[in-house]
Amino acid sequence: MPKIVRFYEKGGPEVLKLEDAPAEQPGANEVRLRVQAVGLNRAEALYMRGFYFEQPKLPSRIGYEAAGVVEAVGPGVDKSWVGKQVATVPGYSMNQYGALGEQAVVPASALGEYPPGLSPEEGAAIWMQYMTAWGALVHYGHVAAGDAVVIPAASSSVGLAAIQIVKDAGAIAIAATRTSKKRKDLLDLGASHVIATEEEDLPARVSEITGGNGARLIFDPVAGPYVEKLAEAAAAGGILFEYGGLSMQPTPFPMLAAMRRGLSMRGYSLMEFRNNPSVLDEARNYICERLADGRFRPKIAKAFPLTQAVEAYRYLESNAQVGKVVITV
Repeated sequence: MPKIVRFYEKGGPEVLKLEDAPAEQPGANEVRLRVQAVGLNRAEALYMRGFYFEQPKLPSRIGYEAAGVVEAVGPGVDKSWVGKQVATVPGYSMNQYGALGEQAVVPASALGEYPPGLSPEEGAAIWMQYMTAWGALVHYGHVAAGDAVVIPAASSSVGLAAIQIVKDAGAIAIAATRTSKKRKDLLDLGASHVIATEEEDLPARVSEITGGNGARLIFDPVAGPYVEKLAEAAAAGGILFEYGGLSMQPTPFPMLAAMRRGLSMRGYSLMEFRNNPSVLDEARNYICERLADGRFRPKIAKAFPLTQAVEAYRYLESNAQVGKVVITV
């Protein structure tokens, strides 16, 4: 029987259990994957604690972003998928599907082929990070040459994807991180500037970098009280995208800064276009083209075996990583 990871109570990584489970058969519009690697995301860390968009129905599987080979397809699915190397596009229900294990049944609509030059570990590290950043910065934000873009939590996989997207557009990627420990890594990975927010005044540094104009786009997964500082760094008519709540604190609306600058503060998630086929295809094509020609390359921070799923999620939550944390199967 294949091994899978699931949990029986809400909590941190320690609630995860590795266990045997009967092999599943794909139903209508589903496929079964032989999983090779799974990329970890903050979404799962929030989900297992009960802080995500949907509450887990216990016991629950977990895992959004798997790379593997299609073993079988259910009714209504093109049989040509069998044998293809794919990775799943997150956004489906983890109550209904979970990808962390040796085998996973997932919706056929979640499948995305990735360039053959990538390893399964890299294949499991593309869709969540690049699509999340693409949706805010390209699809909605229309990032363009010369724009200044502030990217908090820049050493995360989504943060690094955002840096690559901003640089590809000819814009200025201003990476924000808590201390200067990761400064060299972020500069080496393409950031134009790095601001250590516990050591430097972010609005003052952004003003200095932009000649007093501020950042047109701010792409923030942290939220909480620090949005007041981010708002002070915005340009006139700027947009502050909030796509996560990693601070787990209440998030104020920065009224005075918003009024002075005509600032828009916008909640955002990948789910906004996950079920829109035309937009999803546009995102896939944009990302695959740049992965294929080398403009984009996912960075793997560390890989863990499936038997160390608890340790892998602990490492994800430690904030020590630069790039994607992956479990290999």
